[in-house]
Amino acid sequence: MTGRPPHIAIIGAGIGGLASALRLAHAGARVTVFERHAHPGGKMRTTPSRAGPVDAGPTVLTMKHVFEKLFDDTGSALSNHVTLKQEDILARHFWPDGTTLDLMANPTASIENVSAAFGPKIADEFSAFSKRAAMLFDAFDAPMMQTAAPSLHALSATVLRNPRLIPKMDPLRTLSRSLSAQFSEPKLAQLFGRYATYVGGIPDASPALLSLIWHAESQGVWHVEGGMHKLAQAIAARATDLGARFHYNAHVHRIEMQNGKPSAIETETGRIPIDAVLFNGDPRALYTGLLGNKSRTAVTSDATERRSLSAYVHSFAAIAEGADLAGHNVFFCTNPNDEFSALAKGQMPRDATLYICAQDRFGGATPMVPNGSRSS
Repeated sequence: MTGRPPHIAIIGAGIGGLASALRLAHAGARVTVFERHAHPGGKMRTTPSRAGPVDAGPTVLTMKHVFEKLFDDTGSALSNHVTLKQEDILARHFWPDGTTLDLMANPTASIENVSAAFGPKIADEFSAFSKRAAMLFDAFDAPMMQTAAPSLHALSATVLRNPRLIPKMDPLRTLSRSLSAQFSEPKLAQLFGRYATYVGGIPDASPALLSLIWHAESQGVWHVEGGMHKLAQAIAARATDLGARFHYNAHVHRIEMQNGKPSAIETETGRIPIDAVLFNGDPRALYTGLLGNKSRTAVTSDATERRSLSAYVHSFAAIAEGADLAGHNVFFCTNPNDEFSALAKGQMPRDATLYICAQDRFGGATPMVPNGSRSS
């Protein structure tokens, strides 16, 4: 033993690779990050347009405390590196029949908007749904979402300590059926059924437990001043301050293995000895041998198939006309069953739900009352 800290190669500077680089560098490891693109962030990327840079991946963040903890744990503060601005309007929703609904950061305002759009009975159903989502989120945040290795044992232990969770989880129903039982207004069941697509699923084949996502969103939506890529750059810069090294435009061709363990990686510029590899890329690249046959056993086929289709993304600059847009806008299709049937087959629906992020409206949109007029 030489006493030298281990040299860890991180392949991929997506948000997982960046967070790992920061934590490992803070822990004293020698960290080298290899990213095939010219910048950090992975899907958190920006593309140029005639109107200026446009976020082409994530456009906002929820669960801000996760990033605050990342910086706090590594000796700094998120606010020292990026400026976050909270959105008053979480999302503006449009239906083909002209119905509109703004869900707000202020929970009372959301209830009032639901009541104005659908009536007091539906507002009561929405309030009950929100309380249920909050209870589920609070129960499963620590043992499932905040743990490094979620397990069925941890899930079971949580439920056994609080049996009241079982009916709230609705374990015998899919998300679609659970929402239909909770809402007598199909439009709200359609709205919250979209959460299945967040994990590449469809409402009829996803657990009812996914409804807890609403609580995460209701706790706040923030945009990063200057674009989401600023957050990726901030994490990379902080990791660099702590000794991590970043190589961009660096494509890894092979992970060299000795005695079943990584010993080096090969790039276009040569061979780099390492002690461990953290792979922050598509697991299918490993399974299909794109990084060498010996590293194929790192993942199994069930971790790579079937691949899901949740969205097609187009990024562009345009002058908006017609609908009065907020920052986040969802234009729902007429028949969600037809839409999800096509998605389940990996096909683009003929009548698809359209999400429009009007990034120039962040922080500036005025809430809309359900008849389409501005609120005072």
